[in-house]
Amino acid sequence: MSDTQSIRVENLVKRFGKGESLVNVIDGASFSINKGELVALVAPSGAGKTTLLMMIGCVEEPTSGTIYLGDEKVYDNRWLTKETRKIRREKIGFIFQAHYLIPFLNVIENVTLLPQTNGISKEESQNIAMELLNYFDIADKAHSMSSELSGGQNQRVAIARALANKPQIILADEPTAALDSERSIDVVKMLKKIAIDQNVAVVMVTHDEDMLPLCDRILKIENKKVISIDAKKSGKII
Repeated sequence: MSDTQSIRVENLVKRFGKGESLVNVIDGASFSINKGELVALVAPSGAGKTTLLMMIGCVEEPTSGTIYLGDEKVYDNRWLTKETRKIRREKIGFIFQAHYLIPFLNVIENVTLLPQTNGISKEESQNIAMELLNYFDIADKAHSMSSELSGGQNQRVAIARALANKPQIILADEPTAALDSERSIDVVKMLKKIAIDQNVAVVMVTHDEDMLPLCDRILKIENKKVISIDAKKSGKII
């Protein structure tokens, strides 16, 4: 695998059901995503965007195919390790439409939770968290509860939490859906900055056409395959 590639998928297939109820969702998808790229993943509702994202994230098991994350082949017609949870903890950061912050923990406790779960000391975890909160200009909210923050601030905390384990890959499923246009643009610009500054691949599922020009590339699910489109030439594609 190329040193610049963060994700490579070959002939990925996902089917649900059996017999007459068999449904092909993804049928032979092949693509790669480089470090430092912000890539939008688009398709009509029900076409398999979240399913594809969750397969890349080692949450949903494919039917067949191959997945490489960084220099590691993680799936080759079967999971190549029983520790898919370990892969998720160490390689991947997840961001969702809802921030899913733990309501009885304050901001810094939410961000330090994953590093401490991975065996990093409380002191070092707090240093990582404060560095990230400073990066997102919300360090002054470190000891606030999520209920005291705006929607945009909570999403910043959620992104900081996703970065706390220093992942190679960020997977974002509709991260701006609950935000207004101005805050949505801010979040996508943050994701682009993260991709460049941290040299990580960021894959973002979105329905918002206004966000597409801010991305480097667009992956579109079409006829159960995945095609790559230059974001600057995308036009109206959803």
